Amino acid sequence: MNQPTAIVIGSGVAGMATAARLAHKGYRVRIYEKNAYPGGKLTVFEQGGYRFDAGPSLFTQPENLRELFEETGENLESFFRYKPVDIACKYFFENGKIIRAFTNTEAFAAELEEATGEKAGNLYRYLQNAQKLYEDVGDIFVNQSLHLRKTWLNTRVLRALKTVRYAHLFSSLNHVNETSFDTPEARQIFNRYATYNGSNPYQAPGMLSLIPHLEQNLGTWYPEGGMISITNALYELAEKKGVEFHFNSPVERIIQHDGRAIGVVVNGENILSDIVVSNQDVYFSYKNLVRQEAKAKKLLRQERSSSALIFYWGMKKSFPELHLHNIFFSKAYKTEFDHIFKKGTLYEDPTVYINITSKMEAGHAPAGKENWFVMINVPANKGQDWAALQEAARKNILDKLSRMLQVPVEDYIETEERLDPVMIEARTGSYMGSLYGTSSNSRMAAFARHANFTSYIKGLYFCGGSVHPGGGIPLCLKSARIVSQLIGEPSRHQKHRH
Repeated sequence: MNQPTAIVIGSGVAGMATAARLAHKGYRVRIYEKNAYPGGKLTVFEQGGYRFDAGPSLFTQPENLRELFEETGENLESFFRYKPVDIACKYFFENGKIIRAFTNTEAFAAELEEATGEKAGNLYRYLQNAQKLYEDVGDIFVNQSLHLRKTWLNTRVLRALKTVRYAHLFSSLNHVNETSFDTPEARQIFNRYATYNGSNPYQAPGMLSLIPHLEQNLGTWYPEGGMISITNALYELAEKKGVEFHFNSPVERIIQHDGRAIGVVVNGENILSDIVVSNQDVYFSYKNLVRQEAKAKKLLRQERSSSALIFYWGMKKSFPELHLHNIFFSKAYKTEFDHIFKKGTLYEDPTVYINITSKMEAGHAPAGKENWFVMINVPANKGQDWAALQEAARKNILDKLSRMLQVPVEDYIETEERLDPVMIEARTGSYMGSLYGTSSNSRMAAFARHANFTSYIKGLYFCGGSVHPGGGIPLCLKSARIVSQLIGEPSRHQKHRH
């Protein structure tokens, strides 16, 4: 009997992980990618001797990668290496306070207490609650499809329901943090975790208080070679499993017959397949590939997540006071989020994130210099004047950093590149440039996120940041595992052969 076939649309993290899993199961897998390179948002570029990871910059939960490699019969260390980072993030406040968020809880608690007077017990309690919430609730929901009856019949769901408190669902993350911490600095640090899925801490549910567990309790890591190493490892794995990559090959549409996906059209050619998996933004999947405008519009009822404005600066100076991950907080955090989510614009005093991989690998910048990845959260693209917003943001960022670091930062910029929401959408197919598909600004957001399959078209599946369980590298890898389980063994699909 012929080998069953699967087509994956897009070679983002989830697309490649899904392809590797399916190939290992025995499918003949082809990936069609519109760009000339794999990785989606997870790419790299060089300029003037500086090397920049272009997209995601934080690596947590390496066990997701380890699990993928083990389940496909490979040893992760043969493809990819990583090391722990002692300080998850270094926080700078306008009042002059500086806090290093050590991944060692005792060290972090001591730092927080010394800098702000926040009682160590508050941090211990918060991180213990985050762990319990993740293990009893989060773990089951991010590792299973929420759209299958058997998930809800699992005995672990009962335990999860016992763990959930009123505040987790009906209060905001900010409310949970206000009742957990005494100092504005601690509250602001833990409000920031809403941005990990592009949400607003003053609207998003308290359930998001489980996110710090991933970074503070489980640890923060650095991939040797930078974040691009994740893309390279997934690409190598998929190729080793026999996945065929077709670059510069945008899929024009998904072919349907009798309510089933039976292939795709690429460059005007029909390519048939038993299974089709879309790693494209689910909105564009419905609008452009399935040609279902009404279903695409239905997805727009959910609020889009925030996007990012990034400046890649080659700095001809080293800054010993900075670490791998750094945050310079806004004085008025709520006002900043109101601007992003309610006014659809930028606030004059943005929270600035700086990632500097040359702190971990000197070869990423010339000697005595640094590669700065400078990012602020911005609204999704709704037709704003991004040229004007870029210039205003650049000035505000430079003013803030120069004031807080007490050096004229602009004088040291040697090279510059930029990335805004319009460019993010053009390069990665993320609708409106949203980094995480939809936001989590409502208590039912997790359940409103699109499933990894559709009962409307058999044989069509979805993976990646715009569908369950959400955006970011760990969740994209989990979506690949869920999709692979939903699809099952090749024998399941023999009866549907064309």
